Amino acid sequence: DIPSHLDDLPPTMLKKDYANLPIMNSVDDVVKRLLSLEMASQKEKMKVKTQQLVEKVRRSPSDNGSFELLSLPFAVAVLTAKIRTLEEHLQRHPKDKKNRRCLLMELDRRRRMLGYLRRVNYGTFERTCARLGVQHSPPQPYSRRVTKRWLVKKALCVKVFQEKQKLKAAERLKQRREWQAKARAARE
Repeated sequence: DIPSHLDDLPPTMLKKDYANLPIMNSVDDVVKRLLSLEMASQKEKMKVKTQQLVEKVRRSPSDNGSFELLSLPFAVAVLTAKIRTLEEHLQRHPKDKKNRRCLLMELDRRRRMLGYLRRVNYGTFERTCARLGVQHSPPQPYSRRVTKRWLVKKALCVKVFQEKQKLKAAERLKQRREWQAKARAARE
């Protein structure tokens, strides 16, 4: 089972380049730590996260994201890696507005991709969401931002509508009385 975040990885997990070298068994712990993911650059950590998430989405070892619909789960996996990296960054730096905006844009992009995947191939959509640990929520309906000006305008419109309804009711009552009077006159 592949961990979803690098935080779940053991800190001594070596970078891919150094993992298979036979000399690594006899190297000091300090050197291993220097060559581990703990000391890796953000770019290297991002590569590892992306590879892990793509491995989760992959159907078979030979599947590299075909050109058709299968490439969407791979794109969702890459976006998920970016999103998780940005979330970790924002936990350390909560006032970073630029990366918060980037995070929101990536979340929106992933939501649209998942929505398309859901419409086109629901089975792949469910499998992708389950493997990546992502919950898809459809977009919220448009909601207007409530301001004082908008509330006053709405209250005025409601008041005008009610006055108009009263005038119409008075006219309808007057018409009904006329019809009743005509009906009585016709009976007599």
